[in-house]
Amino acid sequence: MTESKPPGKSRSPLKAKPMRQPGQSLGELRRDLVEDYLLFPALFAIVFGFMALMRWMEIRSGVIHSPWLYTTIFAVAFAWLAFRFIRIFPLVRNLRQGEAGEKIVGEYLDRLRERGYRVFHDVLGEGFNVDHVIIGRAGVFTLETKTWSKPERGEPRIEFDGQALRVLGGEPDRSPIIQARAQAGWLRALLQESTGKGFNVHPVVLIPGWFIDSQAQRDRSVWVLEPKALPKWLKDDPPNLSSKDVQLAAYHLSRHVRSQEKERERIERSFWHAMRKKPMTLD
Repeated sequence: MTESKPPGKSRSPLKAKPMRQPGQSLGELRRDLVEDYLLFPALFAIVFGFMALMRWMEIRSGVIHSPWLYTTIFAVAFAWLAFRFIRIFPLVRNLRQGEAGEKIVGEYLDRLRERGYRVFHDVLGEGFNVDHVIIGRAGVFTLETKTWSKPERGEPRIEFDGQALRVLGGEPDRSPIIQARAQAGWLRALLQESTGKGFNVHPVVLIPGWFIDSQAQRDRSVWVLEPKALPKWLKDDPPNLSSKDVQLAAYHLSRHVRSQEKERERIERSFWHAMRKKPMTLD
């Protein structure tokens, strides 16, 4: 079945931008990194590789043109591309793993909708993002996902004493506890400003596939959990929000998410509009 279009100018029937998906920021960062770091060297190598190939084919057909200039340039371009690829590959691999982890956790969190929770993914702030936010009768929660590689041997064990994490006996370079608390504080201020009401936002760190030894106490300001343990912790937590407050917080957060997407779209549209209007000059 084909879609019919009205004559003349048309516009989208959708009134709102779609909500963001799990791992969307990491996916965008990974694509931008590959394009910015590898695209130009790859094009450079392809062009001079083709030119060198043509010269070698001319020699086989009896036409004498030295292919060594283009061959040398191609070899340098290919070495440049390989050098950049080797440098960027570990970062791209980590971004892909983090993106996959956020998507898997996001799929797991989406099941909480059956319990009446409102689930948001990849909520953008000023220069950062919150991986997930859930809002329900138990309260408002920010969730930071850490998809850390496990050791090939031994038990993948993380210890949490209520203040700091120890991963295989050592502390991570960047503390997810500090990060989670900062995200909760940001969301608390956002909801306070948009609703005029104070919401207690609880930070959670989710680490898939690891055993979390936290000697769990319910009064801790930060939860550190394997994702499968989260539903039980939410169920055991006493109700903190009324249905009206759940709807209020979810409504204002969804407005923030959509406004951020509109602003990103406006900036991109302005950029390309300026590029089209910029006159082409030959220096």
